[in-house]
Amino acid sequence: MKRAEWRRELGELVRQAMRSPELDHYFRVKITKPGAQVLITQLGLFIHHRRDCWAHVSANCPHMSVKQKILQHEYGEVIKDEYAEHGHMELIIRQGKALGLTPKEVLEVEPLPTTRATLYAWAWMTREKSWLEGLAALTITEWANDDRLLHDLGGGLSSRMAKRWMEDLGFGWDDMPNFKVHSQADEEHSDMFLEDLEGFATGEKEALVYQAAKESMELLMIFRAGIANAMEKLA
Repeated sequence: MKRAEWRRELGELVRQAMRSPELDHYFRVKITKPGAQVLITQLGLFIHHRRDCWAHVSANCPHMSVKQKILQHEYGEVIKDEYAEHGHMELIIRQGKALGLTPKEVLEVEPLPTTRATLYAWAWMTREKSWLEGLAALTITEWANDDRLLHDLGGGLSSRMAKRWMEDLGFGWDDMPNFKVHSQADEEHSDMFLEDLEGFATGEKEALVYQAAKESMELLMIFRAGIANAMEKLA
């Protein structure tokens, strides 16, 4: 597929996920402070785990041009970018602080069973499958934050959840630095690897890559559904 075709096909997978019962439930749960603490700490586990997954893809990939992009991507996530001076985990810690959590409480949290299961699955996909499948599995989850793709559905994951926090907790954007940044930064990340899918995911690889992206969105729904169920118990 050409770049525009990948954008269309992967975009539709994301849109289907955003219309799913799992994510509909996720956005309908009333947000309480304890529930918000669960959400932000589980997101912290997700973001930290992503660093391992991107490293797996880079290790499996033989192409220096792709490795350079992954390093560029990870420099912003781990070191600094235009949105954060100390990497994106700092954003989670700051948002946790607004909820009354210490950095230790944010960073040393126990994963929910659904979080543990999905992180295991993403680790396996990115380590054991081809680098192209791993790349698709990771990059498509960032598309779920792309307001351009999802504006008619209320926006991406970060924008829509930020609105819920505003409604239920009275928070402003400055209280939610993780949501604020990822509603912007992941638009750039959505575009980052399209040319590599066009150039390398050809022939028989095309279907494998598409399937990996589909499975990854299913994992994302399970991950968010687990958080929704935990938040609902605290509502």
